Amino acid sequence: MQLFKPKGRLWTKVIAFLYGGTFLLMLAFSFSSFSPNDDEKTFSSLAKIGLRNAGNTLLLQNNDSTSLVLPVVELEKNNFRLSFEKELVIVPDSLVSAIHKNFMALGLPNEYLVEVMLCDSKKVSYSYSISNNEEKNIIPCLGRNLPLDCYTINVLINRDSLLLGISLGLFLYAWLILGAFAMLLFYYSKISRTSESQDTLAYATIGDYRFYREQNKLEKNGKNVQLTSKESELLQIFCDNQNHVVKRDLLIKKVWEDKGVFVDRSLDTFISKLRKKFKDDNRINLLNVHGVGYKLEIVKKSRR
Repeated sequence: MQLFKPKGRLWTKVIAFLYGGTFLLMLAFSFSSFSPNDDEKTFSSLAKIGLRNAGNTLLLQNNDSTSLVLPVVELEKNNFRLSFEKELVIVPDSLVSAIHKNFMALGLPNEYLVEVMLCDSKKVSYSYSISNNEEKNIIPCLGRNLPLDCYTINVLINRDSLLLGISLGLFLYAWLILGAFAMLLFYYSKISRTSESQDTLAYATIGDYRFYREQNKLEKNGKNVQLTSKESELLQIFCDNQNHVVKRDLLIKKVWEDKGVFVDRSLDTFISKLRKKFKDDNRINLLNVHGVGYKLEIVKKSRR
């Protein structure tokens, strides 16, 4: 069985790399097929919806539920004009909040310039600038209302920030996926090396168990059972004398007395602990030979 493990690992790595390569091809296709021009109409429509809804909010704050928000006009690329049927009072706080909420809800860029202009003179009565970097935001004169008059609101949206965000998001997503692949391959490689290392370690077979003396453990079907050093010492003696009686005095001498430790009932306690370690294999029995010692019995067929 050991001979087939390298082949399995090879195929796993091949499949992983093929999957990763397929993902990269799909990602490259996504980048190549993404075109700002294809999305221009959608962007323009969303911007108009957001501004119309913001305009409606301003009218409602003027207790005006009947006059119209005039059609939003795109003056030039990414530059939109919001206008109203009647005069109104503009509260800067409400204007800033209304545009921000609608743009956020529609996924529009969080980088734009807003100018409130008088209809007749075209003079700018109020303006502010929003940036992705909050420290660069310029929002003056909050709390000072613009008097009743005819106003238009021009909004210049920096759409490049949205496209950059999409590109960076895809780039980050790709690196996260590749990082996950790398971690999985590393973990798999580590597990494989651990398995190979364990397979090359010296062990003794006890029924369906493998006994690793140097690691103080038993292993069965990939599950480890940890042993204390004394349990390992006792089990090593039993392994060397499977299906033979080992005298009690010999066990005490080799495990305890030779190391300057004297015991009375400790041996019986450790024997009881070892029996529990093998409870899942009914081929193994640690017998008490009365008045003599103990015997590690391995039967050929499972008892029923």
